[in-house]
Amino acid sequence: MESTPEDVDHPLFMRRAIQQAILAYEADEVPVGAIIVGPQQRIIAAAYNQKVQLNDPTAHAEILAITQAAAALEDWRLSGCTLYVTLEPCPMCAGAILQARLDTVVFGAYDPKAGAVASLYHLLNDSRLNHRCQVIEGLMAEECGQILTAFFQEKRAQGKK
Repeated sequence: MESTPEDVDHPLFMRRAIQQAILAYEADEVPVGAIIVGPQQRIIAAAYNQKVQLNDPTAHAEILAITQAAAALEDWRLSGCTLYVTLEPCPMCAGAILQARLDTVVFGAYDPKAGAVASLYHLLNDSRLNHRCQVIEGLMAEECGQILTAFFQEKRAQGKK
């Protein structure tokens, strides 16, 4: 039987995205993690920010996860899939989400400086575009935000040495 939105354990999947964010933190990357859950409610991709490691400004967690999911499904169309990400996607990632035709995006912390889903822009629900996503905002936002806050506090403290 197909899963319905009501029986999806969103917090379970967000905790898996948080685990990816912790890996980013440990790698000295901005701690954003993402996973993609496929149509059968199994994780088909997991990634974290790797801009520094890969010297690639596009190596955001969402982009890397989308690439992995497309490879796993052998299809660029990620219809029936859900992206869980610890930070609200930026304009670049929102564009990739739309291009990948993801059905649902669940994000944790809001990004008042670069958020393109709810904070600054509403790209995933813009009726002028050819695809729209269901969006679940602010899931486990405090926990997701705490990881980012701790990371940047640590960076500021290191800068004062």
